[in-house]
Amino acid sequence: MAIYVIADLHLSLGADKPMDIFDGWQNYLSRLTENWKRVVREEDTVVIPGDVSWAMQLERCAEDFAFLESLPGRKILMKGNHDYWWTTMRKMEEYLKSKQLYSLSFLFNNSIEAEDISVCGTRSWLFETGERHDKKMMERELGRLRRSLEAAGQKEKIVFLHYPPLTTRAKACEVIEMLHEFHVKECYYGHLHGPSIGRAIQGEVEGIRYKLISADSLGFCPYKIR
Repeated sequence: MAIYVIADLHLSLGADKPMDIFDGWQNYLSRLTENWKRVVREEDTVVIPGDVSWAMQLERCAEDFAFLESLPGRKILMKGNHDYWWTTMRKMEEYLKSKQLYSLSFLFNNSIEAEDISVCGTRSWLFETGERHDKKMMERELGRLRRSLEAAGQKEKIVFLHYPPLTTRAKACEVIEMLHEFHVKECYYGHLHGPSIGRAIQGEVEGIRYKLISADSLGFCPYKIR
């Protein structure tokens, strides 16, 4: 059994939001499907750290969720900046149950065990815009990250974020301090696409290994971390 990760699928099977108008995204759905089925087995786990679907309401996610359900493995979904359909955990879990989507679950103020590690994380926040609401939003996301890490107990923790905790331009010091506080050694993040991929910092920094795992940066193939 293995653990994979891939963020920013930007599925739009139930919405009029084609992604193949962007460079590098041509035929991305067929490429993703082929790659996923080639590497992921039914007993594996795939973490999807945000920007899962372009749907505006949870009920409009039906086709995108059905697509994910058809793929091998257990899928752990997280919230990204474009997941406008995201609502309360209770409503989302009830929706999955009503649609018999048994391979999907949500990471939100919790942690999920996979193999011998705890999957932890949150959306985080874009820290380099300088807008007034950034501090309030970052504090909220820090609280969610702490609850997720605390829920993991003494197990080894791997953190997944949607927004990058550091780039060549800026650094979310509060997020990184919390990773160190909980002795996190691996952090995977998405959000960066196209030319922005060049701003990603990857590799080990002060004892933590960072990796960008947005779908286009991975060539639309889930990345194996365990």
